[in-house]
Amino acid sequence: MPPFLQFLVRRFLVIPLTLLVITMLLYGGVMLTPVEARAQIYMPNTNAKLTEDQIAKLMGNIIERYHLHEPYLVQYSYWVGTFFDGTWGYSPSLNEQVLPALLTRTPATAELTLFSLLFIIIPFGLYAGIIAGWHRGYRDSIFQSVAFFVTSIPPFILALAFLVIFYINLGWFAPERLGIQYSYEVTKDTFASPTGMLLVDSLINGRYDIFIDTLRHLAMPALTLSLYHWATLARITRSAIITQRRKEYIISAQARGIPAGRVLWRHVFRNILVPSLTSVGLSAASLITGVYVVEIIYNLNGVSEIITTAMFSGIPDAPAILGFAVYSVLVVLILMFLLDVIQAVVDPRIHEDMIKP
Repeated sequence: MPPFLQFLVRRFLVIPLTLLVITMLLYGGVMLTPVEARAQIYMPNTNAKLTEDQIAKLMGNIIERYHLHEPYLVQYSYWVGTFFDGTWGYSPSLNEQVLPALLTRTPATAELTLFSLLFIIIPFGLYAGIIAGWHRGYRDSIFQSVAFFVTSIPPFILALAFLVIFYINLGWFAPERLGIQYSYEVTKDTFASPTGMLLVDSLINGRYDIFIDTLRHLAMPALTLSLYHWATLARITRSAIITQRRKEYIISAQARGIPAGRVLWRHVFRNILVPSLTSVGLSAASLITGVYVVEIIYNLNGVSEIITTAMFSGIPDAPAILGFAVYSVLVVLILMFLLDVIQAVVDPRIHEDMIKP
């Protein structure tokens, strides 16, 4: 087997192994909750007054039906079976199967994450870092001050500040995904939703008014989610640019009278892509976990709704919690796998080291 293919197989096999360890630990944590407490969440909502014997019988049926009395490994094996049958278990708090519930809410989360990464973090992070590192002086000082400020504020504080300033006081932007009028429009049969992402679907339907309204509602959560990662990427890019400026090929090119812009964008920019690419990959993985807090504050009804609903009653909804955890871990592991592959392909300096056993 070729060395690079061996590298791909080794990296890919890490994904199921990591999922196995994490899910076993999480399920062990769920098992610490008493059986009766876990069965309580399956109890039907009814106005009928039940006797203690009826409640006990109903509770016993629930425990028997969902195998809550079985040993840990047996219960875990039942859950693994639901993982492979495409349901990921039934969630009583959601009143539906876990995987369909996750997939239904994924477009909102994907839209916010991709918009933040592709249109804010990557372009503005690279540009700010390049300008700050290449043009030292007041530009660099301004950048460092702004970067220090945005990385010092927790995202939930930043979100609350944005809501107070731009929604309550100025009325420019609003939470949720759409305004009331357009929320009704997108539910009509005449509005096609092939992706579930409103920015894309509005363009497909030629509804530019919905596209603009979606952007207005996406502005605050995207900025809240992006600013920290923008500053991180820009700082790494700035450091890489400063390092490259000291290299001999830069000094030689400047001595030959090659325009500074040509040196920067044709030579330096290529050499700083690898460390910047690493930062982008790590930011993408971090966005997956950070996006949930932002979704909750701005009421975007994304994947975070799963965990808030699962914990609302105070009794852990094991299938929903495990499904949410597996979903998050799986996305992060896939992103890290893709990052390793891209680094191995793009950077010849580390190609040989990465494919060694």
